[in-house]
Amino acid sequence: MNHTQTLIRHRDIQNWVTARHGMPAIARVPNSMGEMRARLALSFSKARARPTSMPSIDDGLSPVSWSAWLAELDRQHLALKVSNQKSPDFEFVERDAEARNSGEALN
Repeated sequence: MNHTQTLIRHRDIQNWVTARHGMPAIARVPNSMGEMRARLALSFSKARARPTSMPSIDDGLSPVSWSAWLAELDRQHLALKVSNQKSPDFEFVERDAEARNSGEALN
């Protein structure tokens, strides 16, 4: 990812995802002990004016509300590192170091 920024504020994250026709999703995956944990994901539709498709069962993702997704993001202390391009290039990063560097509020 060239030209990136890290989004911590909920409103900024939601605006970035929505502008790229994305929707929040969560997959339940086992950890090393076999216990199920939530893995955050974002599902992006293909060149549509509005996000009309939901993640399918085949990809293991469950669509969730923004409030549930953002609550899980906070629980895992993550931020979203994004490309400044129109493409949906992103990665989840630890929030602690980013929050200390930027001093931004979450909401």
